[in-house]
Amino acid sequence: MTRDGRPDLDHAVTALAARLPPEMAPLARLAYNYWWTWAPGGARLFERIDPQRWSRCDENPVRLLQEADPAALASAAADASFLAEMNALVFGLDAHLGGPEARPAGLKPGPIAAMCAEYGIHHSLPIYAGGLGVLMGDFLKEASDQALPYVGVGLLYWQGSFHQQLDPSGWQHEYWLETDAQRLPMAPVCEEGGRRLTVEVPARGQDVIVQVWRVDVGRVPLYLLDTNVAANRPADRWITSRLYTGDRELRLAQYAILGIGGVRVLSALGIHPALIHLNEGHAALACLELARESMAHGVDARSALEEARRSVIFTTHTPVAAGHDTFTVDELRSALGETPAPGLEWSQFVDLGRCRPGDPDEPFGMTPFALRFSRAANGVSRRHGEVAREMWQELWPDRAVADVPISHVTNGVHLSTWMAPEMRDLLDEYLPRGWRTNAGDAAVWQAVDDIPDELLWAVRCKLRKDLVDYVRERSLWDRLGRGEPIGYAESASDIWDSRALTIGFVRRIATYKRLYLLTADPGRALRILDGERKVQVLIAGKAHPQDEDAKRTVQQLFGLDRLQDAGSHVVFLQDLDIGMESRFVRGCDLWLNLPRPPAEASGTSGMKSMLNGGLQFSVLDGWWAEAYDGDNGWAIDTPAGVDNFAQDAHDSDVLFGLMESEVIPAFYSNETAGGVPHAWVRKIKASLKSLAPRFTTRRMIDDYVQRIRDGGG
Repeated sequence: MTRDGRPDLDHAVTALAARLPPEMAPLARLAYNYWWTWAPGGARLFERIDPQRWSRCDENPVRLLQEADPAALASAAADASFLAEMNALVFGLDAHLGGPEARPAGLKPGPIAAMCAEYGIHHSLPIYAGGLGVLMGDFLKEASDQALPYVGVGLLYWQGSFHQQLDPSGWQHEYWLETDAQRLPMAPVCEEGGRRLTVEVPARGQDVIVQVWRVDVGRVPLYLLDTNVAANRPADRWITSRLYTGDRELRLAQYAILGIGGVRVLSALGIHPALIHLNEGHAALACLELARESMAHGVDARSALEEARRSVIFTTHTPVAAGHDTFTVDELRSALGETPAPGLEWSQFVDLGRCRPGDPDEPFGMTPFALRFSRAANGVSRRHGEVAREMWQELWPDRAVADVPISHVTNGVHLSTWMAPEMRDLLDEYLPRGWRTNAGDAAVWQAVDDIPDELLWAVRCKLRKDLVDYVRERSLWDRLGRGEPIGYAESASDIWDSRALTIGFVRRIATYKRLYLLTADPGRALRILDGERKVQVLIAGKAHPQDEDAKRTVQQLFGLDRLQDAGSHVVFLQDLDIGMESRFVRGCDLWLNLPRPPAEASGTSGMKSMLNGGLQFSVLDGWWAEAYDGDNGWAIDTPAGVDNFAQDAHDSDVLFGLMESEVIPAFYSNETAGGVPHAWVRKIKASLKSLAPRFTTRRMIDDYVQRIRDGGG
């Protein structure tokens, strides 16, 4: 009999508790459940034990409690206020875990199983690269908050995503750090008798052994698959080493482990999902495995594929062609073996992943395969739904673009994760009781108007000051670390101002993001940065290791902090992660987004900024195309039907023009208003009232649940 991993986590909790003073033993249970990351006071409690060690442990509570000096533990155990906070949090965890399940009407028995290549739960668990992973982390947290029957399936990358180091010229270099799973809040899933649970998956021409780890995200178990098993060939152990490796053979092997292995692991755990939710095409081979299971029980291929289709929903997260993997027949055959599934010929299987079945020149696409074998599919914003229907209309040649069966569910962000405690506390005082549970109700947010401008502005000033303090220290260490002169390294500390308009341009670096528009008119940029009314710009982001154009963009942006007379007003902080992003979205006054339409699927970082009173300045693409109303921020309406050069010239002119005529004057309207910029605060209130009810994971999951109730997935 196989267990679901819960006893294995319990064993790890018991072992950790044995190291702690008896009074602190309950803390081990808290450390092994990532619920603490969004529980008010969770991070602060662990930090109190040893602030310096907490930082060095990358805010990993299991490692903290394993490494903390016994004297620090004894001191905490003797602190009545610490124990009171601890007991309150443990009580909160028990209440969170103990509530009744909220099963959507119309859902068959069994949980919904999310499958995704990355999950951004917390920066101490480095199995994410960017927006998709962070979204999925938010998804699991919200599913836990709503007590939905949910499980996650992903991969445990033992070197994770890459770290970024810039040299003095601004060129990006990558390095990887090995993750020690034994020091993370997870445990290997074992069978009765203590033997680790494994399954075998066809990859790289033979069966590869896959082991399983369990991570708890509140009520939701996340199962992570791992090929770093001694019995595997050395190269096969490497399959789950790095996220989004550039090696095509390894990528396809990862997708086989995730899709085929994910279904096999759920079966081995005794988990029979009511529905499988594929997020992006990486896990699409799960559809093949579902059909294979049915065929192995005597069901014919056509019926088995239809049965699999009824069990799957699919969300596509990118309108960029490069984000949709394709593979040749030879690559598939080499990876998966001679027969994809009983009763299914190779030619039949490959056609299922082609937009034009029978075309020998078209490769197998993971996204077309997932679209063809899901009962419902969606993009992640209204605009992205339109783009996806046009992008994949070839799969339904007999239908008009408007009738292509791809809908949309606009993304949202997890409020309790991304909203700063100071903003949450202020809203607790003025919004109706229980407002977080009812955050999707627009009426709840009307009470924002009752908040005195002075109090809302005071919170914004506190959050900006915290960010500026962080930038001063972090930029100093970044610059000294790459060998910059100490005087230059100290310049941000001297000049960055906690009272100045602070702009954030923080996102994954890709050419379509057009971060280079900041440098399109250097003279105008210099006049803004070095004007009488101070403006400071925070930039951060990574380029994919194989994307040379994006690396050149990083280098151009890095050069902004060397503009004569204004360089100290611009800081590029390297090695962006979730922890850094949390600081940035809380502290920046203005969040800048300049993608080339229609390449932005959603853009959740702006939603996080909005929850903290940040204002948006964005191209009308992704979420902002449906969010902007003329009063809740600023927008660039990019002209259609012109070449890229003309688009860039237009958008750059609008960007700098609005900065000069509206943004900067509104922020500095406090000069004649007793220290409070009422014009700016009015926009903050308009932003919160119009956007907060619509762009959280509560509304997003409500939309998905409604589709289940309606029978669409």
